[in-house]
Amino acid sequence: MPTVSVDKEHFYKALGRSFTTQEFDELCFHFGIELDDDTTEEVEKAGLGERPTLKIDIPANRYDLLCHEGISQALNVFLGKMEQPKMRLVQPEKLIEVKVSKETSTIRPFFAGAVLRNIKFTPESYANFIDLQDKLHQNLARRRTLVAIGTHDLDTIEAPFSYEALPPKEIKFAPLNKTEEYDASQLMELYQTDKHLSRYLHIIKDSPVYPIIYDQKRRVLSMPPIINSDHSKITLETRNVFIDTTATDETKLGIVINIIVAMFSQYCQEPFTVEPVKVILPSGEERITPDLSSTSHVSHVSYVNRCTGLDLKPEQIVDLLKRMGHEARTSDERPEEEILVQVPPTRPDILHECDLMEDVAVAYGFDNLPKTFPTTNTVSVPLPINKLSDLVRRECAYSGWVEVLPLILCSHDENFAWLNKKDDGKTAIVLENPKTQEYQVVRTSLLAGILKTVRENRKHALPLRTFEVSDVAFKDETEVERMARNQRRVAAVYCDKTASFEVVHGLLDRLMLVLGIGRVESGQRQNQVGGYWIQESDDQTYLNGRAASIRYRPTSLEKKLETTHLQGDGSIQVGTLGVLHPDVLKSFGIDYPCSALEFDLEVFL
Repeated sequence: MPTVSVDKEHFYKALGRSFTTQEFDELCFHFGIELDDDTTEEVEKAGLGERPTLKIDIPANRYDLLCHEGISQALNVFLGKMEQPKMRLVQPEKLIEVKVSKETSTIRPFFAGAVLRNIKFTPESYANFIDLQDKLHQNLARRRTLVAIGTHDLDTIEAPFSYEALPPKEIKFAPLNKTEEYDASQLMELYQTDKHLSRYLHIIKDSPVYPIIYDQKRRVLSMPPIINSDHSKITLETRNVFIDTTATDETKLGIVINIIVAMFSQYCQEPFTVEPVKVILPSGEERITPDLSSTSHVSHVSYVNRCTGLDLKPEQIVDLLKRMGHEARTSDERPEEEILVQVPPTRPDILHECDLMEDVAVAYGFDNLPKTFPTTNTVSVPLPINKLSDLVRRECAYSGWVEVLPLILCSHDENFAWLNKKDDGKTAIVLENPKTQEYQVVRTSLLAGILKTVRENRKHALPLRTFEVSDVAFKDETEVERMARNQRRVAAVYCDKTASFEVVHGLLDRLMLVLGIGRVESGQRQNQVGGYWIQESDDQTYLNGRAASIRYRPTSLEKKLETTHLQGDGSIQVGTLGVLHPDVLKSFGIDYPCSALEFDLEVFL
């Protein structure tokens, strides 16, 4: 949960009264937030002249509560001291225009802007303005990777503006709090050691073009997502603020700019008014930003009462929703059942009727809800695949093998090249923006993780018997929603001074015995006898002539396998086992021979 620090005196002044610590703690509890700390005693003991603060924990999805203004406004509405302010766009004689160039599509394609006119900052509100931007950058904007915010003194620049993407050497300006001009490449070197900005350089550093915003006279406003220009910086004396937001995620873009203007338009000469900006896209399409329209939802009285255990009338639910900042009224067609709700643009967390039901419960008071038990009692049971997995885990452990739990993400080389496999591009799920090379793909084999574990435990006495029962993942276009599927597998690696293939073969026989799968002898394989057997195969992960596939054929009493990989004898390959290839061991840094097995567990459900 994010923690917001607010000046205690100014915050209580905004609420219209003072609270004891216990009173304010109870108010926070009733509203669904939490008082983390009141620093009054600490400040008084230190005697350094600092001002006491309140540290408030807020829900991670309530971006409208990330600053003093948002929390105080929401609490005043909750306490019935004011109505939820209505944001509105004011139309000037001529809208400020921002033209977006097509080159930005390769790096940060989305743009939105807004203007706050005749704003009056105090030292406290100015600090809150800067702090909210930082919190949005760290929280919703995922450290500026999704959205970056720039604020400028509009009186120092001239519209129309242009949002472009240029090679680093062509960009030159004096960055914030500097008088000397640098080109973009020099800025990257300059801020490499900067404690604050260095964490954002990687976002655009390797791109052939950098995003840049110019005014009519080609003066730089900002180079998102890194830094603003010193020329257009805002101060306490700034009266007109131009806000630019650039993004790689259009949804997050809209949320961020709505939050910024909603929180600080209250300081405009005409409170809660925002001047829109016309954004001209490369296609010629024009958009007006920000979009401050509310979203419409329908809440049902029966649903709210059923979920909360209450017996509220429609008018009561309307009043409770208004306390949480929504506009609400009963439906004309079904006034006893339907409530029409207009959710303000600052509440992107409201996605479903259940969110409105939760707000009703918060406004009513969770501690006031009836303490009732459900009308039906249920007994939970494990999923069949999990129950089967636990059975296999126990048998492996009883046989003297040690379970390992490596990460499900691995590098592309570990998943393919190090196992002597080729990537066909159709099976592995690849991360779009991996944090490091170590986490590039979702594994398609358990062996890589086990072998890395063996490598890190080389100092332990031999032999090493390690196993894992877990999921791998594959692309699957038949899964319409996810386009991917999981598959539960079993894998084991035996490491010793000799490969000892018979050890993993013995573990396979033991697991099949526990699973109730009979072994099919070589003379019975053509007689359609159900069971499993191994046969020699050519698998590059294993040593040539020391590799085998595990084949399985269901009995007539078992469910037929739904697969296109059945051979003419009615069997399917469910796994592999053998002595690992020396190149595989060398890639993973293992000095001793190993034998391994891996097979699909789901076919035995």
